[in-house]
Amino acid sequence: MSAIRKSVRTGFFGRAFAVLGAANAVSAAVEAGRRPQARDLKELGIDPTSFGQVSR
Repeated sequence: MSAIRKSVRTGFFGRAFAVLGAANAVSAAVEAGRRPQARDLKELGIDPTSFGQVSR
């Protein structure tokens, strides 16, 4: 893997794409009435165990 590709993946842009992807996945799950994956919630800084206690 080239140094540039690795720096993009682990750097700012990689992190930004990961957060946007997680936000999209959580949004779609909530909109469909499903529980989001713990991995996506953790990526957004949300505790997966307390997510179910949030009321609408």
